[in-house]
Amino acid sequence: MITAIIGFLISLVLTPYIASLMRKAGIVGRDIHKLDRPEVPEMGGLSLLISLPLSLVVVLNGDLAKALLVFLAFGVIGVLDDIANLKQSHKVILSLLVSLGVLALPLDTKVNLLLFSIELGVLYYLFSILFVTGAANLVNLLAGFNGLEVGTSVIALFFLGLTTSGDAQVLAFTGVAVGLGFLWWNKYPAKVFPGDTGTLSLGALIGVVGILGKVELFTAILLLPHFLDFLLKTRIRFKGRPLGKTEVFEDGTLKAPPYLSFLGIIMRMKKVKEYQLVAIVWGIETFLGVILLLHQLL
Repeated sequence: MITAIIGFLISLVLTPYIASLMRKAGIVGRDIHKLDRPEVPEMGGLSLLISLPLSLVVVLNGDLAKALLVFLAFGVIGVLDDIANLKQSHKVILSLLVSLGVLALPLDTKVNLLLFSIELGVLYYLFSILFVTGAANLVNLLAGFNGLEVGTSVIALFFLGLTTSGDAQVLAFTGVAVGLGFLWWNKYPAKVFPGDTGTLSLGALIGVVGILGKVELFTAILLLPHFLDFLLKTRIRFKGRPLGKTEVFEDGTLKAPPYLSFLGIIMRMKKVKEYQLVAIVWGIETFLGVILLLHQLL
């Protein structure tokens, strides 16, 4: 697929350039899960916002353009959040507003479940808005470790690409390629962070592919780790930092924060270093994708 090749190359080359600009501008963050806490450029997700539209130019049509607008709009919210540190409630409200763009897509108001489908009628329009908003914010929430957000998004988009067709498949596989180009620089040890600019836009892309490709249930299952993390963090009202954070021991292994989270459960079950923790989550995401793919084939 030519768009995937173009997307990968643009992202691979553009990401370190964006990272250098962010460093010069002083837009950096501490990599807190390493003993020396190095400074790493933030807002690298700008590379994703540029690479995906450019790679799709050769096949761009009306529906892809509308999907890209939603993707880019979430990227703008991410930029605002990275710069101004939006309140969680403000982030959700803005997400709901820009998710209205999904209504411009050709929507089939049925939701396909494993053995049957449900006709939602006009309720599907509300469902689609909440679905994209939820996907974007769930990906944004399960974050904070090198390669975690982008890696899980790439895996999810890959399996969505295998289970869809048409514009949804083009969008998914091109997103995979763009994400891989970025991941080369974001994997452990990260040379750039995606910031909310990258995580919100990638999450929105997953949601849009799910709606456009009529694989809403499969998308929801692929986001189960993110949803579990969301449920656990509701108990502390998403205010984990005042309660404490993940600590790093001298040998590089991680100590779970003093509250429950999806990643914290893994840390409590097994002594892991940062890259091992991320690999486990990637493995869980891949397992979910394989199960869905097998179901699709059978």
